[in-house]
This record gives sequence, structure tokens and C-alpha cells, in this order.
Amino acid sequence: MEAKLMVAATTSTPTGVAVPRVKLGGPEGLEVSKMGLGCVGMSATYGPPPPQMEMIKLVHRAIDLGITFFDTSDFYGPHTNEILLGKALKGGWRNKVEVATKFGVSLKGDEKLEVRGDPKYVRAACESSLQRLGIDCIDLYYVHRIDTRVPIEDTIGELKKLVEEGKIKHIGLSEASGATIRRAHAVHRLTAVQTEWSLWSREFEQQILPTCRQLGIGIVPYSPLGRGFLAAGPTFIRDLSHTDFRKRFPRFKEENLEHNKKIYERIREMARGKGCTAAQLALAWVLMQGRDVCPIPGTTKIEHLCQNIESLLVELTQREKEELESYACANAVKGERHAFMSHTWINSDTPLPSQQ
Repeated sequence: MEAKLMVAATTSTPTGVAVPRVKLGGPEGLEVSKMGLGCVGMSATYGPPPPQMEMIKLVHRAIDLGITFFDTSDFYGPHTNEILLGKALKGGWRNKVEVATKFGVSLKGDEKLEVRGDPKYVRAACESSLQRLGIDCIDLYYVHRIDTRVPIEDTIGELKKLVEEGKIKHIGLSEASGATIRRAHAVHRLTAVQTEWSLWSREFEQQILPTCRQLGIGIVPYSPLGRGFLAAGPTFIRDLSHTDFRKRFPRFKEENLEHNKKIYERIREMARGKGCTAAQLALAWVLMQGRDVCPIPGTTKIEHLCQNIESLLVELTQREKEELESYACANAVKGERHAFMSHTWINSDTPLPSQQ
């Protein structure tokens, strides 16, 4: 059964779209705009970072248009993304938004990822994020990746203390298994689970989606546009900077790209018939998955921001929804969704406290 998610007032925008306000995690959850903004691309993660002042203007424009839910992480940059968002929220902007950030992943040495969830690290990471963001309290604090060495009860236990101290308001997990979600939720109510979810990344639906809905946890899909592929097709992959980490993703390798471009072409063809862009159609599909779903598409361009918001106007019939899903079913996609699968939900179970 779909978790109930409260719909509050809407905000009309200059694009002609009223952006709904919803509550992640039920009536006592976190109220956010129905669509958020992923900020990762505003830093160095996708190649050279855009000019800082342009990104600050983008954040302000998003708020003016009704987008108030901003997603960052201490890993983005690293650190520089939180600093950027903190600068953008100075001067009265902070009280207009909901800030989500994450902890748990860091670069160690030669691009080797380290995942940590021990209580000492949890607290230190939170204090550092608060300082970089320049805020007193984080609205939604995610465990970015699951430390398979530490019982999730220990990680969430420290987060619970931070809630009690007023340093964070809500707790979330990112890329967690169903079992991990249940164990975490038993320690402290989870407000949201973030995972990759788009037309061509749907493993989430098998186990994790039913778990979230049974427990009443909100769902925040990242990369709802397939890391840009469902919006622009294979051309943009070839034009990416050599430092853009998306070039390492299996689906974007030459041996898979030629096959996968057929998915984009079919989505684009349906979009033409509906009078919208491929990006808007793919995003509309995610938006219609339920009132407990709040996608966070990222962009560095105001034009694309406006187009993403306008996807709220795109309506899909059940037949169109099923046809879209057939274009990007598991058998139609070549390549894994992520280049670093060992750090995603596939291996996210943790030992029980007694097994330490």
C-alpha cells in the first residue's frame, strides 16, 4: 500500500506551473517542494565547476520558481558543494528552503572511496557540514552509503542523538537495502530513502520500494534523468569533460552506448507526440510514481531548471506509462547503472550489534 504523503499549498511560478508542497515521511515528516534540486553538478564532480556566482543565481531562481528542497553532500567537491550552497542561502534565503545533505563517503588516497558510519565519524561529519553550510540545523541528514563494518543501529543511534540535540531534524538513508532500512527505522523513524530511480534504473522497485511504503518512508530519486542520458541521448556523453566521472559508467561505454541510444530515441519520439521534451517525459514518469516521491534532478542552467519544473504539467495515461517502461525494461538496457557498485545498495547490509 502506498504510504500517505500530505500535500500542502502550492506555489505558482513564472513558468505557469504551481509547484506542490508535500510531506516526506507522513504527516509529521518534512515538508518540501514536490521536486527538489540536486546540487552535485554545481561543483567539480561533473568536470570543471561552473562559475560560483552563476550557481548562486541558479539557487535563488529555483527558490523564486517554487523549488525549495536542495540536496548536497560533504562528498561533493569534496566539501565545496556545501560551501557553495551555504553562500547561496545567506541573507535571508535559508528560512525559505529545506536543506538535505549527506555523510559517510570520502576519498582516501588515490581516488579510493572510504565509507564510514561509526558514531564518532557521524558526529564529526555533522558538525563539519553545519559549519560549511553556515546553518544551525540540517533539515534532512542522509547516511550517504552504508558502512558494512558497522551495525546500522550504531550509526542511527548517533543520528538520533543529533536530532535530540537539535542539530538535525530528519534522518534518511541513501542506497540502502530493505533489511538495513527496517533495522534503521526501528531505532529512529526514517523520513526518506534516496536512491537512483529512473525509467532505466528500476531495481529499487523490487524490494526497497515496497519496504519504504510499508513503513511510510518518503522516496527521493536521484538521477531521475539517467544522469542526463534520458534528457539528451548519447551525444552529451561524448561531449563530457575528461574529468566528468560519468564517462566511467558502464552504460556510457562505447560498447553499450550504441545499443542504449535506442531507448532515448523511443522516449524522444513519444515526447514529440505529446509536445514536450524527452527530459520532461522521463521526469513526468518519475513524478507520477506516487505522492511519496520527490525527485531531485540536477542542472546548472536556468533554462533546464524551468523545463524540469514544467514536467509537472505533463500527464501520462496508464497505457503511455506502460509503453515508456517497456522501452527501458531491464532486458533493453546494457551495462550496470553505476561504476562503483560495491558502494551501493547491493552490498549495504551491516552486521548485527552482537556480531561486532
